[in-house]
Amino acid sequence: MNRVEAQPAFVLHARAWRETSMLLDVLSRDHGRVGLVARGVRSARSRTPRSLLQPFSPLQLAWSGRGELATLHAAEAAGNALPLSGEALLCAMYLNELVVRLAPRHDPHPQLFAGYLEALARLANADAPAWTLRRFERDLLAHLGYGLLLDAQADDGQCIQADAEYAYLPDQGPVRWHVAKSGLKLRGAALLALARDEEPEASDLPDLRRLLRALIAQRLDGGVLNAWGLMGAARVRRD
Repeated sequence: MNRVEAQPAFVLHARAWRETSMLLDVLSRDHGRVGLVARGVRSARSRTPRSLLQPFSPLQLAWSGRGELATLHAAEAAGNALPLSGEALLCAMYLNELVVRLAPRHDPHPQLFAGYLEALARLANADAPAWTLRRFERDLLAHLGYGLLLDAQADDGQCIQADAEYAYLPDQGPVRWHVAKSGLKLRGAALLALARDEEPEASDLPDLRRLLRALIAQRLDGGVLNAWGLMGAARVRRD
């Protein structure tokens, strides 16, 4: 039986199981996404408070077991819960659903854990939420082996020009719009901003959102995320 001690982690999703237990989906630093059974934590006599096992709170966890579900043995707070509310909380919930749906279990990605922590910190600090999400989506796809081609044309390898228009073909990459005449249309400046990790112009962010959403949907075999509907409704209310 494998045993893991004092592992930095965040709870991504938690639900009640049987009478007194919970099933947890967690993102850990060194073991990737892990499924855990937290036995008895919903009982009054539990030594691990149920309130501790909430999303967006840095934890140190200990567990043991093999297979899809291991058994949680200990949980300690590793810091204060991040102050998330309103739009920032909605964005953070989207990050959690994205990792649960895309990242396979037991596939270590320390850089993904670091990027997740950075994205939560940016949201808690009221940094631009749309740009924070685009950066995380880009990096998550790259960590999982689906990195985007952003600085060169897919058909001839020529450098992307900031003042040109491109069609992004999901299975290939960007090509000149007048050549493809279909696909997701973006300015070269938007692609280069994403490639260089430089915040794009506000007018380019909707196009980048559509691009990343299409590429994520491809990885979901055409599926959708619940958070997309919630975030779309929130945008409508703001408008």
